[in-house]
Amino acid sequence: MVATASRMMPLETPLPRFRLLDTDGNIVASDDFVDADALLVVFMCNHCPFVRHIAQGLASFAREFMPRGLAVVGINSNDAERFPDDSFEAMGWEKARVGYPFPYLHDPDQTVAHAFGAACTPDFFLFDGDGSLAYRGQFDGSRPGNNTPVTGDDLRAAATAVLTGTEVDPDQTPSMGCNIKWKPGNEPA
Repeated sequence: MVATASRMMPLETPLPRFRLLDTDGNIVASDDFVDADALLVVFMCNHCPFVRHIAQGLASFAREFMPRGLAVVGINSNDAERFPDDSFEAMGWEKARVGYPFPYLHDPDQTVAHAFGAACTPDFFLFDGDGSLAYRGQFDGSRPGNNTPVTGDDLRAAATAVLTGTEVDPDQTPSMGCNIKWKPGNEPA
C-alpha cells in the first residue's frame, strides 16, 4: 500500500457544494447542513487499510459528536469499476458492518472529490457553522502497523474547538491514506 497525504485545502475555504445519493437511497446535499453548528466531510472507502484501521474509531467519534451539533457525511469517490469492493452496493454493507451513524454518499463521477481537492482515504474536512474550512488533517497519528492507538485526538480537538467557538489550532498534520482511485483520465492535474 502506498501512502498518499492530504493536499491541505487552504483554511477558510468555503464549503464546496455537493448533491449525492446515499446508501439509503436519499439525496444528500451541502445545502442540507446550512443550519448545522459544524459539518465534517470525510472522503473514505470500503477497502482502504487506512480507513479500515480507524473505522470503529470514526463511528464512535461520530456517535459522540453528532448529538453535540456536528453533522457528518462520508463520501466514496473511488472508481468502483476497477475497485468493486467500493461499489455502491458494498458501501451499504460497509456502513451496516461498521455502524456508521452518518450518511455514506456516492460520488460516481468524482466531481465532488475534485471540488474538495481530496487526495486520499481518509481525508477529513471540518467546516464551521458559517461553512468555512476550519480543519483539514488527520484523524490522529495512528496508522496501520505503527502500534499507536486510534483515538481521533486531532479531529476531536478541532471539532471541540469549532463547536465551542474557540480557535482551532492552525498547525494541522495532513491525513495519510490510500490515494483516491481515479477513473482513467480523471486524475487531478
